Amino acid sequence: MATVVLEAKPRKIFGTGSARSDRRSGFVPCVIYGEGKDPEPICISAHQLSSHVAKSTFFSTVFKIEGVSEKGRLFVAKDVQFHPVTERPIHVDFMRVGKGHNITVRVPLTFINEAASPGLKQGGVLNVLVHEIDVVCNPSRIPDHIEVDLTGFEFHHTVHAHDIQLGDGVELGTGGKNFTVATVVAPTILKKEEETPAAEAGTAASEPAASV
Repeated sequence: MATVVLEAKPRKIFGTGSARSDRRSGFVPCVIYGEGKDPEPICISAHQLSSHVAKSTFFSTVFKIEGVSEKGRLFVAKDVQFHPVTERPIHVDFMRVGKGHNITVRVPLTFINEAASPGLKQGGVLNVLVHEIDVVCNPSRIPDHIEVDLTGFEFHHTVHAHDIQLGDGVELGTGGKNFTVATVVAPTILKKEEETPAAEAGTAASEPAASV
């Protein structure tokens, strides 16, 4: 994945009042941390930052931030706080990327080959529980997205984290926990149609036989 460059400026005054002032001036307060070093408060243009935060790949993007104390250092975003009304970013945490070290990043999932899923072709619904997963890899191997192939999926087929092909040099984060990602759910109408014959059979069995 290509490195994205952000322009930043240092924050010399800290606190809630200073953060509000930065936001009124069109900047988003941010903090750089990690690698056992002191946090470095900075701020980035809201216009510049918003265009990246809106992308599903924001947490899997490697950034180079100009204007910080460590020139040439790479960073990844770890957390974003949004305004409860406008939903605009009001604070971002960036983590330093150590040279030669693996990092944990959040990568979006893309579901492919829906037309090759018998369950979906028969009217089933793909119930997606997880839209992105944490993976551990070298910054040079961060994928833009991870594909989940739905080929051959029947009704009630469940995709677990361990079923996903992550690629070379990429491992599942969250301690390797095998959680449910998605399930192909049968349509409600089909379930009712399947239940009706059984119900009718039960009713017929309960009716007394006609006298001759």
